[in-house]
Amino acid sequence: MSTAPLSASPHPSYIDPMHVFLLVLLGIDMIAVIAVLLFGAVGMTTGADPRRQNKLMRLRVALQAVAIALVVILLLVGR
Repeated sequence: MSTAPLSASPHPSYIDPMHVFLLVLLGIDMIAVIAVLLFGAVGMTTGADPRRQNKLMRLRVALQAVAIALVVILLLVGR
């Protein structure tokens, strides 16, 4: 019966680059959410086209869903 040393990593070596990649994607997504939110808020104060504002808010919700999915994936990869 073979036992692994206690210092051996339980995860393959590809986990660290994947973590970094997912964190970068999450950061980009969070910046996109903030940008869309600001564009929508500024548009509402200036009286821009309501259809455009509705599309921006739908885009913001979709980007937030992507951010939540990335956080869940990061948590699952970190196990």
